[in-house]
Amino acid sequence: MKERNKYMTYEEVFSKSKEIIMASDVSGIEGHLAVEIDIVGEGEGAFYIELKDGTLYVEPYEYYDNDCKFIVSAKNFLKLANGSLDAVFAFTTGKLRVDGSIEKALEFQKIVEAVKKKKKQAAM
Repeated sequence: MKERNKYMTYEEVFSKSKEIIMASDVSGIEGHLAVEIDIVGEGEGAFYIELKDGTLYVEPYEYYDNDCKFIVSAKNFLKLANGSLDAVFAFTTGKLRVDGSIEKALEFQKIVEAVKKKKKQAAM
């Protein structure tokens, strides 16, 4: 008999997301990006990720002046954040909804690439 996965609370989803995102080195990325993440279903809640001239912020609040908003399940967001789920694929298959600027949403990939680069360096 398969063991059922433990239910993730909002706090656990936020904490894991922040851990993944903050592990990236975005010091060389200029400009500004503000993405609100709306988790639906298990662990429901909102938080934001802001990249501002090479500094990253991940905070447990809604960000009303965002460039775009991701509406996604916790499971799929964690996969997006660690690079195991492509954002364009997730969007086209309905696993990710985007409100706001699609162009800015695509810039989120810069953060994901920084996460993947850091993971690759740690594995060496």
